[in-house]
Amino acid sequence: MLFNSFEFILFFPIVTFLFFVFPYKYRWMLLLASSCVFYAFFKWEYIFILLFTIIIDYYAGIWIHKTQGVKRKWALATSLVANIGVLALFKYYYFIIDNFNAVSYKINQTHYDPLWHFILPIGLSFHTFQAMSYTIEVYRGNQKVERNFGIYALYVMFYPQLVAGPIERPQNVLHQFYEKFDFDYERVKSGLRLMLWGMFKKVVIADNLSVFVDQVYGDLGKFQGMPILIATLFYSIQIFCDFSGYSDIALGSARVMGFNLMKNFDRPYSAKSISEFWKRWHISLSTWFRDYLYIPLGGNRVSTFRKYFNLFLVFMVSGLWHGASWNFVIWGTLHGFYQIIGQLTKNIQTKFFGLFGEKLSAAFQNIVTIVLVVFAWIFFRATKFSDAKYVIKNIFASSSHSFKEIIALIGTQNLIVVLLGILILEFVHRMQSKRDMGLWVENRPKWQRWSIYYFFLFFIITYGYFGEVQFIYFQF
Repeated sequence: MLFNSFEFILFFPIVTFLFFVFPYKYRWMLLLASSCVFYAFFKWEYIFILLFTIIIDYYAGIWIHKTQGVKRKWALATSLVANIGVLALFKYYYFIIDNFNAVSYKINQTHYDPLWHFILPIGLSFHTFQAMSYTIEVYRGNQKVERNFGIYALYVMFYPQLVAGPIERPQNVLHQFYEKFDFDYERVKSGLRLMLWGMFKKVVIADNLSVFVDQVYGDLGKFQGMPILIATLFYSIQIFCDFSGYSDIALGSARVMGFNLMKNFDRPYSAKSISEFWKRWHISLSTWFRDYLYIPLGGNRVSTFRKYFNLFLVFMVSGLWHGASWNFVIWGTLHGFYQIIGQLTKNIQTKFFGLFGEKLSAAFQNIVTIVLVVFAWIFFRATKFSDAKYVIKNIFASSSHSFKEIIALIGTQNLIVVLLGILILEFVHRMQSKRDMGLWVENRPKWQRWSIYYFFLFFIITYGYFGEVQFIYFQF
């Protein structure tokens, strides 16, 4: 079920109402059943894949808790192999076959057809990583084993963050399913405000931007120069508004019921380095890789060469996590390369930027960071490597379309809407850097507060693009 769908408009208030009506001890059952319904709207067969790993991880957790020594390691290994195996089978099977065929065809011109045909389950990478965090934390002794099978299943399937995160840790979420949340008007208002803001970013900004972006990237051969440059810049805003919009709706819908999920975005395009960018972008994933891959590999406690190798490997794996394509691997590798170069030239950068004033230096660093991030997004958006090459080769070529033609392709009304939306986004982000926007809105006089709410509702209803556009990160 999509957050930006008519079904969710019915689903959310009904589930929320029932949540507060149900006795405390039965609420987890309601949430688990609701989450199954939510996920079944995509394809009901997907639930059985989830159930398979849920059963294995649940018993692996108990096995880890009960045993010592080698047996504990075997229990953890069973959980990790099952989760990574399911991910590899459904997400990377065709990728492996295609690459094997490419090599074998060059050697002896043979081709192998896939033995099975799969459809990638929605959000598989997200709930797989969340499931693995549970058994790892139980193994490390940071999380008590969960004995209630239904509660553990809900930890994996909790509908607000089931298909696109944030990728939660058991320490933050599991205990909340045992807490007694009463209806709290202020908390409900806060959650609904966050959902409203997330929906504005998704359907007004991201989905309207996607119309032109899809036009250009869907038929690159027709475009050169300015249209490609604008589409690439639009995509960098689209993907942020799409994914952070989803996260806001997820956090808001959970908050209405009383649950607190981790913050996933913190104004990433205000970053002044790639390192800072990754402290602000998809925070739940970057911290997951830090805690479960980078630090176990040695983190910063190893030699300089090994530290850089670890960084490079983590970002390359991060790229592969996003998709079964060499384009995603290149995207991740680029960010790993950025990080290494950034650390190697840290002293040079400090001296160079020290020549300028603080504000000018910060602005310049921010611009450089955005340029690097946008360049990497080319590989993320292009469907194949040849498309990415075409974009890089032609992005600054003579324009294939006049400015008037580009505006016609975007649509005058659409252009005005997205530009106004981007201005509002920038205004809110600047305000957020100085104060809590939720509290700021709450402290406005009643007429101002409701004027803000009606303004956003009007824009969502009037100018929102409701073409059943899925959230970009659902594919991962």
